[in-house]
Amino acid sequence: MTFRRITPLLLAACCAAMPALAQAQTKPQARNIIFFLGDGMGPTTITAARIYKGGEDSLLDFERLMERTARIKTYSNDYQTTDSAPSMGAYMTGVKMNNDVISMKDARPVNPNKDGVDQCGANNGSAAVTILELAKARGKSVGSITTTELTHATPASTFSHVCSRDAAYTIAQQIVPGGAGYNPALRDGVDVLMGGGRNHFTPRDEATNPKGRPDGRDLMAEFAAQGYYVAGTRAGMMSARAGRKFVGIFSATSHLDYSYQRRPEQPTLAEMTGKAIDLLSANPNGFFLMVEGGKIDHALHDTRAKHALEETVAFDEALALAVERMRAIDPGLENTLIVLTADHDHTMQINGYAKRGNPIHDIVRDYATGQPKQDADGKTFTTLVFGNGPNRPDARADVDSVVAQSDDYHQETGVHKSSETHGGGDVKLFATGAGSAPFKGTIENTQVFQLMKAAAGL
Repeated sequence: MTFRRITPLLLAACCAAMPALAQAQTKPQARNIIFFLGDGMGPTTITAARIYKGGEDSLLDFERLMERTARIKTYSNDYQTTDSAPSMGAYMTGVKMNNDVISMKDARPVNPNKDGVDQCGANNGSAAVTILELAKARGKSVGSITTTELTHATPASTFSHVCSRDAAYTIAQQIVPGGAGYNPALRDGVDVLMGGGRNHFTPRDEATNPKGRPDGRDLMAEFAAQGYYVAGTRAGMMSARAGRKFVGIFSATSHLDYSYQRRPEQPTLAEMTGKAIDLLSANPNGFFLMVEGGKIDHALHDTRAKHALEETVAFDEALALAVERMRAIDPGLENTLIVLTADHDHTMQINGYAKRGNPIHDIVRDYATGQPKQDADGKTFTTLVFGNGPNRPDARADVDSVVAQSDDYHQETGVHKSSETHGGGDVKLFATGAGSAPFKGTIENTQVFQLMKAAAGL
């Protein structure tokens, strides 16, 4: 074996070239970032939703349109199985946090008081800067939209800093410019906000708003006084125009409806996404937008697999619309990075050797005969089951095919719990557009923040 001698001149030339090469590789490319978060959308949910939508050989739109893929490790700072707060916080800040904590580093979770006000206290961590805040500091427009309450863990992790995800009234006041408790890192305010949970923004009234704010503040009126266009319905959202900040809260209490039972006054997630892009893309400096499909998680906790699949399809439609809209604005996505992932898995599994073409939410049927298969006790069972949750009968009975495919069927579970839990497995990530090439391999959820930050030069 022979070795080429490296002369001092050659070494100097190589070293001189390395900074230029590194600079070329890390040159900011993404003027816009859209971050999609399918809450609880683990790999099994993706597979089942794909089959539900188009069959075993089909693809969801985000699988078809986004060429970069990675596996994401989801554990939190203190738990093997994360909750949504620290997982989303890791994506938004690059910091591993404790369960229940919203975008705070080195903070221990502290329950809010009886009125839902944060009780973090002194010397209990500090705010971790979010990518939304970094984008705002660079003159970009920013938005956070969700099918959950606007104060829920995922959207809150983009704009708020509290020691408990349950401190909803504190989270709400942190996004109202000029008011007590406002988060000054948001500067002149988040440009687009959409979701549910209007009660966290309006005064408590025992007769008409018993879950309203105990401090009596009307944050919706405060938004309006700060120049926001405020809406409570789909029609109001559709009438919003670029040039004004916008807040739309489409449910008086709690989250938005499931897709299959949505009231007409509530917009779809795709409609919310399209409107947000319309409003934010008017800024020549670009924008950051977070889009959450939060009801996927709610359906899985309730072991209602059909709802979870419907919500995943609705989430997929929002992604497809965003890609179409951005390609019209930015052909080739040369200045736009789109990332789609989940914050954690759930315990739902596909089991039992069902024949191809069998409805994914039906009972298992044999390939050769098409007849229902049976367990060791001679009982029929569904393809989709959960590791734990509320529907565990003491003695199994036959599962009826019509009942199993109905809207309100709860899949059976192995371990009995009042609510199904998250799963601790890795989740999938999909990316496309400017700066998407480094999204690959098995990576920490905190690294996703670093890659987005580098892509946008934040």
